[in-house]
Amino acid sequence: MSQPVRIYGDRRSGNCLKVKWTADYLGLDYDWHEIDVVKGETRSDDFLAINPAGQVPCLERSDGRILAQSNAIIFHLARGSALIPDDEFDQAKMLEWMFWEQYSHEPFIAVRRFRKAFMNTPDEEIDPDLMAKGRRALGVMEMRLLSRDFIVRDQVTLADIALVAYTRVADEGGFDLDEFLGVRSWVARVEQEIGIDMDDGRMSPLG
Repeated sequence: MSQPVRIYGDRRSGNCLKVKWTADYLGLDYDWHEIDVVKGETRSDDFLAINPAGQVPCLERSDGRILAQSNAIIFHLARGSALIPDDEFDQAKMLEWMFWEQYSHEPFIAVRRFRKAFMNTPDEEIDPDLMAKGRRALGVMEMRLLSRDFIVRDQVTLADIALVAYTRVADEGGFDLDEFLGVRSWVARVEQEIGIDMDDGRMSPLG
């Protein structure tokens, strides 16, 4: 991609940060357009003309074509890079974990974080299934990381970027990563490998 792309996103969103981190890691030229989800900016007429689903992140290519959904965007950006394994099975395994992240991880860990940290919802008013299913997801990751440094292979792939986005801020949703030491160590490795700022995406002390 010789021409810069435009990325619409909210820096507090793990899904949006996945795209930013991937672009930064690959040294891609892009223009970032901050969209405040909490203020309803994804529901404005101007943004809905870009993405009728009213969701960020969203990528606008230099040729005008639009791509939504975080994992689809990072897969598009990373084609031909070391973030996608050459081996066909490893590539499929990477996609397996990326699909799992959106279906069995993000809906619980990210949603509980949003309700607790962004909406200031008391714990007793948050669906208890979110905690139970989020802890189950972290347990699946813990088992996967018992004998490996990264999710798919011995180096970082898009699966790690997809999964680290909300795992690293799971504490803001009330999850205790001290119960998942393998996951906690993996988060630190991924942050170092792809150059994530420790404060990226974290809520301020004032919330």
